[in-house]
Amino acid sequence: MFPTSRLRRLRYNPAVRQLIRTTRLSPGNLVMPIFVRPGKGLRQEIASMPGIYRLSLDALVEEIHEVKQLGIGGAILFGIPAEKDAVGSDSTSPQGIIAEAIRAAKQAEPELLVISDVCLCEYTDHGHCGPLKVIGGRTEVDNDATLRILARQAVVQAEAGVDLVAPSGMMDGMVGAIRSGLDAAGFEHIPIMSYAAKYASAFYGPFRDAAESAFNSGDRHGYQMDAAASPGQALREIELDLAEGADMIMVKPALAYLDIIRMAADRFPGVPLAAYNVSGEYSMVKAAAAKGWIDERAIVLETLMAIHRAGAGIILTYWAKDVARWLQA
Repeated sequence: MFPTSRLRRLRYNPAVRQLIRTTRLSPGNLVMPIFVRPGKGLRQEIASMPGIYRLSLDALVEEIHEVKQLGIGGAILFGIPAEKDAVGSDSTSPQGIIAEAIRAAKQAEPELLVISDVCLCEYTDHGHCGPLKVIGGRTEVDNDATLRILARQAVVQAEAGVDLVAPSGMMDGMVGAIRSGLDAAGFEHIPIMSYAAKYASAFYGPFRDAAESAFNSGDRHGYQMDAAASPGQALREIELDLAEGADMIMVKPALAYLDIIRMAADRFPGVPLAAYNVSGEYSMVKAAAAKGWIDERAIVLETLMAIHRAGAGIILTYWAKDVARWLQA
């Protein structure tokens, strides 16, 4: 006998499909990454990321207005200073580009959630996430010296008016150092969204182009996670960050690590979980769409639904504005 259960009954009618969907994207759960640099009237398209720009502060204000009008959940700012040095001094200056960008964004749209990246790779002349020293005959990032800089960077950003800080350098103890620094400066209310499980990924190439943070030498395998490491290592990293005071956690990149997102969601229920749909994921789709090989809109929506279904309630994506328009339409 042919089975009486026919799952196609749940699919033939578009209204039924809509009714039973459990994965629903919303602009309010998306975060738009924005690159900011000194200057005026600048809107420099990033060659490897079509449709994404390095913006001067006046152009940033226009972008922030648009993000707010589209109902997007927030914007995360990445600063590109005019001058870089070995310790990323611009990142800790109250007159530095990231502090100026935060002030401009909050003045433009006080109610929009403004997030700041807390790291040094955009600010150092060598492209690494902290000052360097020789360890065991190898030049590596000085973890503990970096912690002091990150704590100061977070305080400067809080003083500028940021709503949430997002440390991304994968330094041991970074969340604890930042939490202590913020609390001591009277910013106990500022939450931390930690890049808790961040992999040393080949998907970051276009970001380094955007932030002008390519390495002079070496790589980040000494401090970011190995792609072939046990998933349990990612869960340990997350657990440590939560113990140090992280309020939210992130997995980066997203697509190649959907299993990690799912494991994190299962292991830490109730903890807000973000995933970063990174530059390489964006650029691959853009390149294929430009060739006419794929339907960009359909691919993007399917991709973000997969990330959301895996367990990420927050998605950082360069498509945030496009997706908001598509969902409104």
